[in-house]
Amino acid sequence: MIKFFKDVSREMQKVSWPKGNELSKYTVIVILTVLFVSIFFTVIDLGITQILELL
Repeated sequence: MIKFFKDVSREMQKVSWPKGNELSKYTVIVILTVLFVSIFFTVIDLGITQILELL
C-alpha cells in the first residue's frame, strides 16, 4: 500500500497541470457543452412527448 502511494506521488509530479487561463477556457467550454447537450435533449424529449400525445 505504501509503495502504491509513493508511485502515485511520483506520477503526479510528472503531470502537466493547466495554467489559470487554460483552466478558465476549459471550464467555459465544458459548461457550454453541458448546456448545449441538456437543451438539445430537452427539445428532443419535448418533441417525442408531443408526437406521442398526438397518437
